[in-house]
Amino acid sequence: MTKSVVLASASPRRTALLQQMRIEHRIFPADIDETPRPSETPEALVERLASEKALAVKQRLIEQGEMTDDTVILASDTLISFKGESVGKPEDKVDSKRILSMLSGQTHEVLTAISVVSNSKQQTEIIHTFVTFAALTDAQIDAYWETGEPADKAGSYAIQGIGGEFVISINGSASAVVGLPLYETRQLLNAFGVVS
Repeated sequence: MTKSVVLASASPRRTALLQQMRIEHRIFPADIDETPRPSETPEALVERLASEKALAVKQRLIEQGEMTDDTVILASDTLISFKGESVGKPEDKVDSKRILSMLSGQTHEVLTAISVVSNSKQQTEIIHTFVTFAALTDAQIDAYWETGEPADKAGSYAIQGIGGEFVISINGSASAVVGLPLYETRQLLNAFGVVS
C-alpha cells in the first residue's frame, strides 16, 4: 500500500529536499504559535514545535475527512542554539546585525527536529549540527542584509545561499541546517512504511 506523505511546511527548501529524495508529497502548512515557553531550552522548543506542527496538520486533515491509515505527516523545525539560548528569525535589520555579530567568529549549534505522525503513532527526533562562522565585518553584515536573504531565516542566514560564504566548517548534517536532514528523514519515513 502506497503511503500518502504530507509535508507540514510551506518552506520551499524542505520541499526541494523531499523532491531530491524522490518522495512524492503534498504541502499542507501548519499554523501554530511558535512563542517559546518560559525557561524552555532550545532542544525542548524545537522538538515541541516540530511535534505540534505535525499534530496540527493531522487535526486539520481529520476535520476535512482526509486523514487515513495511509497518511503520513512530516513536520520539521530548525533553530539555532548559541550558548544555551535559542536564536530564531530576526525581527528587523538591527536584530539581524545583533545576531550575526554574535555568531561572528564563533561556533553555534543548529537544531533541526523532524516529527512524523500517522493515525497510530508519532515519532520525533532532534539532529544536532555545529557550524563555525568566520569573523564578519560590519560592512559584510550590512551588505548581507541588503540582499534580503537573512530576513526570514533562523540565525539570520541561509547556508545554502549567500550566507554559506561565512561558514568555515560544518560538523554534522549539512542538509539539516538547510531545514531537513536527508538521512534521518529517510530513516524515519521508512519506519512509517514510506519507501520511494
